[in-house]
Amino acid sequence: MKQKTDFQTFISYFKPHRRLFFLDLACALMISLIDLAFPFVSRWCMYTLLPNSIYKTFWMVMIIFLLAYLVRSFFTYIICYYGHTFGILVEADMRKDLFEHMQSLSYGYFDNNRIGQLMSRLTTDLFDITELAHHGPEDLFISTVTIIGSIIIMFTIEWRLALVIAIMIPVFILVVWKSRHSMSEASIRVKQKVAVINTDIESGLTGMKTAKAFANETIEQQKFNTSNDTYKISKKQFHKAMGRFNAIMEFFMCTLSLIVIAVGGALIMQGKMDTIDLITFSLYVSTFVNPVRKLSNFAELFANGTAGLHRFVELLNTKPQLEDRPDAKELTNVSGQIDIDHVSFAYEEDRNILTDIDLHIHPG
Repeated sequence: MKQKTDFQTFISYFKPHRRLFFLDLACALMISLIDLAFPFVSRWCMYTLLPNSIYKTFWMVMIIFLLAYLVRSFFTYIICYYGHTFGILVEADMRKDLFEHMQSLSYGYFDNNRIGQLMSRLTTDLFDITELAHHGPEDLFISTVTIIGSIIIMFTIEWRLALVIAIMIPVFILVVWKSRHSMSEASIRVKQKVAVINTDIESGLTGMKTAKAFANETIEQQKFNTSNDTYKISKKQFHKAMGRFNAIMEFFMCTLSLIVIAVGGALIMQGKMDTIDLITFSLYVSTFVNPVRKLSNFAELFANGTAGLHRFVELLNTKPQLEDRPDAKELTNVSGQIDIDHVSFAYEEDRNILTDIDLHIHPG
């Protein structure tokens, strides 16, 4: 694993299930194309069919789009079901490898890491990675296709208004990138505190009988309250970063609609644009809403998922303290005789477990 980056490790789990992954992206592409087509065809209907009283063709177009939206709903079903199935399969493979690696680690690792912390790596962290595996590429793909497609079509309608919108998009992407960094850091802190509170819960529940026997319930409650408050603070910091991001995004969305109406109105006053084109632009701005919200969700998914992925790879890169030599030979023809001559052993240099032990056990 050390030869791979976190991203390369993540992508390697896609390969066994790549058919489901590409099916998910193909359906996402079809949904984007249907969403892009509606405002463009609506503009054609308002310019050509309705003014020329070609009503039969108009109703045929409406029926075709009704069927297209039925097909779109089917694609949505495939994305929801098979897309999540893909994420589940990736999660199961990662959990299998992680548990298998845990079994190869030395005793010393489990002395220094509590069970609750390891549980969070096998459950909470992997859930966030799964959400990133499914929704991340899908949301990013849909958003990219829809936004770029919308911009291209709008340039063919009225390049001046399209240019204003095109200038605003990079500004929004920059805001997303800046906010993602702060959310990622906050997410890592939350995951660390989740591991701590899981550890305290595991310790408190397994030792509940002992605590009750010695009337230590108050002390155990105080210990739990301390870790619970720490988790609460870190979670509030994450949602503070997320709230800042969402507030900026909502401001951008409202401002975009305002600018389209304002600039479009100015062009209409100058006779450089008509009302039908402005309606078409408004429809495309509405089409922007879902992709932009998907980018918002992607920023949160990316923050949580990469934090979990970093912890996943970090654990996979942890080497056992005791490993077989490359030329190690398998023990065969065992008779049952055990001889230990002057053996010393320690998990760490300053924590001796056995010192100069002699032991001889005869067969049987």
